[in-house]
Amino acid sequence: IVFLCLLGCSLAQNVSYSWNGPGPTPKPDPNTDNCLTDSATCGCCLMQKQMWKLETFFNMSLNELQKGLERAQGALNTIRSRSAFSVALTDTRRCVGPNRDDVVVKYQSVFINLGDGYNAATGVFTVPRSGVYALALTVYSDAGAAGALLAACGRIRRNGRQIASLSEMNTQDQEDSATVVLAVQLQAGDKVDVILPAPCYLCDDNSHYNTFSGFLLYATD
Repeated sequence: IVFLCLLGCSLAQNVSYSWNGPGPTPKPDPNTDNCLTDSATCGCCLMQKQMWKLETFFNMSLNELQKGLERAQGALNTIRSRSAFSVALTDTRRCVGPNRDDVVVKYQSVFINLGDGYNAATGVFTVPRSGVYALALTVYSDAGAAGALLAACGRIRRNGRQIASLSEMNTQDQEDSATVVLAVQLQAGDKVDVILPAPCYLCDDNSHYNTFSGFLLYATD
């Protein structure tokens, strides 16, 4: 009998169970907890949680897409800025020089001109993008007879100023060559060419002994 009385009293109590557990329900803040104003509507809270998840997922996906787009744009810019050229003096047997004055060597046989930086009409390479470039020059000549003066020379210039030179001048060798390779930092718009000094001369044929080459190692802009 005592047990039944206690059970009846317990059932008679008006206990409120909220989303926060037994006890009094805290007053909801309609500005931040919109769904808590109607705790009985479970679907509202579930929908709100799903919207938060979707928003988080969307923002993460958008960030990843943005990063992917930036990487793709960077790769495209790198491809567009690629620069490389390699040229030879001539395809036919002939000699250039000697001359009364120093002259720019106009290499007429173009192997590659990626980026169109080299101008065969002027012999000048215009730097398309700032960076570190590799440059290589080989000069060759034939004195024509034993004991004659061999004079194979060349100078690499940047904007009219010499940055490298090489020379083979003697009477011991009827034929000889010289090569210089260097890495140099260049700025976009710089002009690079090869000068043939006045007393020197270069001879070549379709073997392409005389070459001038350059390519971008890495950009700095």
